[in-house]
Amino acid sequence: MNRINKVFEKDGAIMSIYFTAGFPKKNDTLSIIKELDSSGVEMIEIGLPFSDPLADGPTIQKSSTVALNNGMNTSLLFEQLKDLRKITDVPVVIMGYFNPILQFGIKKFCKSCKEVGVDGLIIPDLPVDIYNDKYQKTFKSYGLLNMFLITPQTSQRRIKYIDKISEGFIYMVSSYNVTGAIDSFDSFQKKYFKRINSMKLKSPLLVGFGISNKDTFIDAGKYSHGAIIGSAYINWISDNGICKTSDFIKSLKD
Repeated sequence: MNRINKVFEKDGAIMSIYFTAGFPKKNDTLSIIKELDSSGVEMIEIGLPFSDPLADGPTIQKSSTVALNNGMNTSLLFEQLKDLRKITDVPVVIMGYFNPILQFGIKKFCKSCKEVGVDGLIIPDLPVDIYNDKYQKTFKSYGLLNMFLITPQTSQRRIKYIDKISEGFIYMVSSYNVTGAIDSFDSFQKKYFKRINSMKLKSPLLVGFGISNKDTFIDAGKYSHGAIIGSAYINWISDNGICKTSDFIKSLKD
């Protein structure tokens, strides 16, 4: 069984932390993973920096720019991850846009993921129907789960189709906006969460976009299996350093 599927068998809200590979410094990738692992997170999401990250807000865009200027690229990321499974057993997902993956080569990318122990991918600009028609067999042959995003404007029919195709979790985007930290969810967002829950989907749900503090993390857990936290963590390590990761995780969990 894939590590992603296994983690959803656990009780309690799942905390998945996103960071941008190559930020703050080019070779920080394994240091961040070690800190996250020792801090007790349930899942780690590694962002592959891209020059035109359409779904990302200013914090992650800035981190991507810094990472690219540091010299981060796809080949280097896989080189950095060669010892990944010596330092953590938690599920690891790569989040990246389709163009860099396509340029690297789909099969080569999937093969590299399997070799280093990556469990799944999130590719926001790869539509589920195109994935199903062209790439699903390749992904599955390398043991990779591909996660899809839904938003408040995703139709019920589309959500059901995504749920049918999904073998991991569904990334429930909390708003129409790009990524970024907020202090609380409004009534519209909570109504959206309740609507999705009422559909009784087979796939687990993780809320992303806007999780920044203990209150939003707890709220996300009321309407899903947990949350993905990105911008708030990137801001934290920018201000406090990677070595203070455990303090950030404690502020959300304790």
